[in-house]
Amino acid sequence: MPVHNWSRVDANLFHHFHQAWTLHISDALNRGLLPPGYSALVEQHAGGVEPDVLTLEERHSPGRGLARPGGTLLTAPLPEWMRIESWDTPNLLARRANRVTIRHMLGRVVCVLEIVSPGNKNSRGALASFVQKTIDFIQNGVHVLVIDLLPPSSRDPEGIHKAIWDEIEQQPFTLPTDKRLTLAAYVAGAVRTAYVHLVKAGDILPDMPAWLDEQSYVLVPLESTYQSAWASCPQAMRDVVEHGLPPDDQTE
Repeated sequence: MPVHNWSRVDANLFHHFHQAWTLHISDALNRGLLPPGYSALVEQHAGGVEPDVLTLEERHSPGRGLARPGGTLLTAPLPEWMRIESWDTPNLLARRANRVTIRHMLGRVVCVLEIVSPGNKNSRGALASFVQKTIDFIQNGVHVLVIDLLPPSSRDPEGIHKAIWDEIEQQPFTLPTDKRLTLAAYVAGAVRTAYVHLVKAGDILPDMPAWLDEQSYVLVPLESTYQSAWASCPQAMRDVVEHGLPPDDQTE
C-alpha cells in the first residue's frame, strides 16, 4: 500500500493513525524480530512531570553481547550511499514524547522509534524540542529511528534529517524535489552515523534498521505495519485521507 498524503488531512486523523502504527510496529518487533532479552514497548507522554526514559532503573543486568540465537539480528553494512558520519555532537536536552522504545531486559533503552507528528513541526519551538530530544538520546548512547511522512515545513525546508544533523555537524544536504519525506536511522556511537532513505507519497515503505548496538540492528517492517495500522482505521477516516472529502460528503 503506497504512503498516503497526510499533509492534506486534519492533525487529529494523523494522530489516530500514529497511535495505531506505533502499536503495530511494537507488535511486529515482539513477534520474533527482536533477539531474546529485547522488548519493544509503546510509551505514551501522559503530561505533567514524568521520569526521563533514559534514567529508569534497569531490572536485570543488560549484558554486553548479542550472540544468543533468535530474532533477525543483522550485522551486514547498509548501502554506503545512505551513510553519513560525524564525530561531533552538541550537548542538548530533550523531552519525552510518544514513541516505541526497544529495551534490554525491560530496563536499559537501546533504541527509540519516533514517528513525526504535525505538532512536532507547527512552531519553531516544537521543532527545536523534537530535534533536542533526538540529539539527547544520541548523546546518551540511545540509537534512534525517525519516521517522517509529513512534507518539510518552513522550519525544516530540507526535511527533519537536515534539522537534526545540523546539530551534530553542518553538512550539505538537499532534499530532491520528487522525494520529500524522510526515514532516518541514527547510530549513537563514537562516530555518529545516519542511514537516510527518502520517499514520497505513493511509495512503498522500505524496511529500516533499528540499531541495538553499534554493530547490530533489526529491520523494522514499516510497510507491513503501515498496512496493518491503515486497515484498522475506520472507513470514514480512510475515505477522507484517500479522497480528501469529509465523511458527510461521501456518496454510496
